[in-house]
Amino acid sequence: MTARKLVVFNADDLGYSLGIDRGIAEAHARGVVTSATMIVNAPTSADGARVAREHPGLSVGLHVNFTNEAQRLVDLDDEKACRRELWGQYRRFTDLLGRKPTHLDSHQHVHRHPMRRLLFEELADLEGLPLRDRPPVVFKGGFYAQWEYGVGDPSKVSPEALRQILREELTDGIYEFCVHPGYFDPALEAVYHREREWELATLTDPTLPAFIAEEVIRLLPFADLPAATRELLGR
Repeated sequence: MTARKLVVFNADDLGYSLGIDRGIAEAHARGVVTSATMIVNAPTSADGARVAREHPGLSVGLHVNFTNEAQRLVDLDDEKACRRELWGQYRRFTDLLGRKPTHLDSHQHVHRHPMRRLLFEELADLEGLPLRDRPPVVFKGGFYAQWEYGVGDPSKVSPEALRQILREELTDGIYEFCVHPGYFDPALEAVYHREREWELATLTDPTLPAFIAEEVIRLLPFADLPAATRELLGR
């Protein structure tokens, strides 16, 4: 049977800390993560680039960072400043990896603001990049351990929770599952931290591949999105 449900497991925050980089690499090598998005203005961005180079099967896009945790690295209400910073981070990505990103999204979803969304769409269209929240890919963000800010709940990112989402919430189409695997890193101050290890355990659960096969789901890296879209549409 040909899979009609295609899933990209995208790990946000590559380059944010050494522990996160190690977790993403492991979630790809031993688990279901097919893609990641990299922060280029963090202390360990160079290490994130190393992970990308060492795992050529991992599609790596740009995770535009305007905020870190609760900071403002750019005036979010200044259109010119946001465009300048957006394109600056894009050029930093190409400098680090020697190629374009495979896709585009943002830390803490800053691209969803109407003004900033236009800037992200401009970049995505000019460079031919998939952008989070745009068709044909449907974004799924429910696999997250803090449904209440600052309160971690391991049941929200358990293998059972992930299976339920995959079984009950997918119809035919292409989906991006946003995930945040990693290891605790004492050098990083972050609200969402220990929870990353819970996600990593689920994303590398050895029973998960068999379940995905039973559900006739195909895992997809963002690099394969154009061909997969044509196949799904029968073109």
